[in-house]
Amino acid sequence: MVKPLECWNCGAPLDDIPRPISRHATCGACFEELHCCRACRHFRPGITGECDEDRADPPVKKEVANFCDWYAPKSGAYQHSTGDRHDDAKDKLHALFDAESDDGQGAGPIEPDVQEREPTKEDETRAKLDSLFDGTDKD
Repeated sequence: MVKPLECWNCGAPLDDIPRPISRHATCGACFEELHCCRACRHFRPGITGECDEDRADPPVKKEVANFCDWYAPKSGAYQHSTGDRHDDAKDKLHALFDAESDDGQGAGPIEPDVQEREPTKEDETRAKLDSLFDGTDKD
């Protein structure tokens, strides 16, 4: 049985999208472009150019619409990790800081006088990174 077409970004079914998929087609759920490398059966992460079609000239950005003549929609293109890029990046950031400490608290052991000392450049950088990932950055 052939798997139905689904959005490469969110996994929503694409039953209502006319075939052939136009360069301007977008997912009705997440509005990502569908005529792109990530939704193509020739897309192969890990190989040079990430495309197994020898005649194709693969674009650099695999998530944007393109004019590829060899585009063929892929059934089952949705991969959980591509849909949760924000969470993956946040997990990697926390793993980076946790790897540097012995107690798993990030940025090293907490000193008893942490309330009384001036914030260091490291503290300010960590706070700025946390605000970027939590969406509290106002800049």
